[in-house]
Amino acid sequence: MEQGRTTRRRGCKRLEPPDASMKRDVSKVLRPLPVENNDEDELIKEEYCFSMGFSKKPARVPRYSLLRQVGRGSYGVVYEAVARSSGTRVAVKKLRCDAPETVELALAEFWALASLEKRHENVVHLEECVLQRDGMAQKMNHGNQKCKQYLRLVETSLKGERIFGHSEQPSYLWFVMEFCDGGDLNQYILSRRPDPWTNQSFMKQLTRAVAFLHKNNIVHRDLKPDNILISQKSGTPVIKVADFGLSKVCAGLGCFEDASQEQVNKNTVNINKFWLSSACGSDFFMAPEVWEGHYTAKADIFALGIIIWAMIERITFIDADSKRELLGTYVRQGAEIIPVGEALLENPKMVLHIPQRTRSVMSEGVKRLLQDMLAVNPQDRPDAFQLEVRMNQVTRAV
Repeated sequence: MEQGRTTRRRGCKRLEPPDASMKRDVSKVLRPLPVENNDEDELIKEEYCFSMGFSKKPARVPRYSLLRQVGRGSYGVVYEAVARSSGTRVAVKKLRCDAPETVELALAEFWALASLEKRHENVVHLEECVLQRDGMAQKMNHGNQKCKQYLRLVETSLKGERIFGHSEQPSYLWFVMEFCDGGDLNQYILSRRPDPWTNQSFMKQLTRAVAFLHKNNIVHRDLKPDNILISQKSGTPVIKVADFGLSKVCAGLGCFEDASQEQVNKNTVNINKFWLSSACGSDFFMAPEVWEGHYTAKADIFALGIIIWAMIERITFIDADSKRELLGTYVRQGAEIIPVGEALLENPKMVLHIPQRTRSVMSEGVKRLLQDMLAVNPQDRPDAFQLEVRMNQVTRAV
């Protein structure tokens, strides 16, 4: 597709959130982390955590002031805010937890981000998560058995049915995260002239982020330009992978030779053998096996291949719901455009024309790497750690 041209996708197939009937064993999903003192009597009023704007004479200064709404989705609202103690700008995402599917999305994001013991430059950082109900707020912690409201949320997710009575007030989870001032990948790339240096930098940053997540046993499952944010605080654009509502923490993948020895890290092998069955994600970025509902972490590699291909060649479509121009690679079938993964599922022998444009700046090394990332058979794709090595090689050769 020529640069600047867009195509309207036939009615986009929107997948429902992960099936709430799929029960989870929380003890297998979470790594145990130290629980801070967070008893029921430590609840504080909601307005002492978050307030709109700056109140002149508050009885008690709120911890965060919400400045403006910067985004809204099906399950929540995102605000730009400021931490009153430091003046630091943060993003605050408010998710309503009143149904099993929304609770599952909220808890999945919390579990994934809170399970990360180390920060990574290319993964959005969670400052804290606050559970709010009946005008009271309490900080969320892993495995906190003293917080009854947290346990109710977990029970809602596990049983797949509403636990709170209809007369009770809904709960909200407030995620306080670093603020990214450069918008998402769609906005950043499509508002600027093509820049090979930026493409190379983003390609390396994205592969580093996915390698970090897979090393920590996290499969994102919804990688797409909408969920890739840009921070410009350092003066140079920095990728931040965000939105972990559909992610999966694949626990128990590390193992010990024996109790006295150091842990043997086998994530490189095991996370790519941990089979998932919820067909979830965004259709343009879903691997063929995800459409079938039987896949591994290699599905993230496929999604990343679609993103990088679209970014390099500026392949776009018009989203049927939002009417926005979005980055995304597809296959033409007559007047319709079909997601690459869906087309490969229908015709596994189909040859992808990479690059699409006749006069492309794509190197042979990048072309071969994209073809491998988009292989029909997940076993033929590089894993995240192999991809990181190869990406460094092909970008150096450009």
